Amino acid sequence: MNIALYIPKTMINNTFVDDLKNRTKKFAIDVVCYYRDLPHKGEYEVIGKQLLRSATSVAANYRSSCRARSKAEFLAKLGIAVEEADESVFWLEMANDLKFNDEKRIQILLREGEEIMKILASSRRTAKQKLNLK
Repeated sequence: MNIALYIPKTMINNTFVDDLKNRTKKFAIDVVCYYRDLPHKGEYEVIGKQLLRSATSVAANYRSSCRARSKAEFLAKLGIAVEEADESVFWLEMANDLKFNDEKRIQILLREGEEIMKILASSRRTAKQKLNLK
């Protein structure tokens, strides 16, 4: 099925979809690079792995939502991407609060995670409204 059936007209713009796919993928790659630079012991390992899983899941689930076969699948995958973005922000906040290495780098990742989360949440709200769902 064509995703255009499920995505609101404002999201059908392939540039928006492609840009957000690229942006979520870049966020995931940036987190992977950050994780590689962390010490692999103790709390660094635990928080780093949680961050790694959630950030890569944002990109994977957004990409998957763009290939949805139904309205329900589209909204579900987009909802998962929002939740994973929120979780990524949480783990970045933890790293920041615990004074992990390179505070400036954490701040950049944190801002990007928050922006992606807001964009995805807004897109999901718009899609639900356009699809006349509550």
